[in-house]
Amino acid sequence: MDNKIGQVIAIGGGGFGRNPKHTKIEKYILEQCDVQNPNICFIPTASAEDKAYTVNFYAAFSKFECTPTHINFFQRTPNLRSIINKQDIIYVGGGNTKSMIAVWKEWKLDKLLLKAYNRGAILCGVSAGAICWFKQGITDSWASNLSVMDCLGFLDGCCCPHYDGEKDRRPSVHGFINDKKIESCIAVEDGSAIHYKNNEFYKSISFGKDKNSYIVKNDGDKILENPLDKSPIIVFNSFTVRKNIVRQ
Repeated sequence: MDNKIGQVIAIGGGGFGRNPKHTKIEKYILEQCDVQNPNICFIPTASAEDKAYTVNFYAAFSKFECTPTHINFFQRTPNLRSIINKQDIIYVGGGNTKSMIAVWKEWKLDKLLLKAYNRGAILCGVSAGAICWFKQGITDSWASNLSVMDCLGFLDGCCCPHYDGEKDRRPSVHGFINDKKIESCIAVEDGSAIHYKNNEFYKSISFGKDKNSYIVKNDGDKILENPLDKSPIIVFNSFTVRKNIVRQ
């Protein structure tokens, strides 16, 4: 793998956790790796290492030419450095972001993930696994309400998943901006993802019907939701074709 900063693919919602038979975004992730038969590691900490979730991971990625593995913390924890150093792609599952990051920091996994990113690994994930890479994220880790929390900070900005999939997300983001808790937010709908290369936004990906990602901000008079340019993933038989959209 080249000595370059890696990539981040942050998924707003969907993917193998909901249906391991629908693997558009999973195939897209694998296509971004320049290694043949890449190693991919699933980290399901945020879901309390839900067994069915891990089964779905293997069901989805076993269809492709890759070598899947996973890390559990709540059994006998393996040598994390040895495992992470071998990975070309790291996929983080959804769940409780705050608890996940607390466990990672106790085991110093956050430092290993940063080293992996700095050597060129692809970091990806859904929901908690999407927002964790940013400086801040909008999380439902607390039962009472959505909150803004500090995350790993590999990427600047604040990210919110499930922007259209959970009714409280959109008004909460607007409220956090109006209350000046955050300046702006990258809001990602279910069935959409955002792709970063070398710490810079690359593009938004749509793997669901009419799905988008947005930069949400206050222009002084009202909240603006500016759609990010997107590339839908269109699957024909066993082939994947990405079609660029040019906004007029």
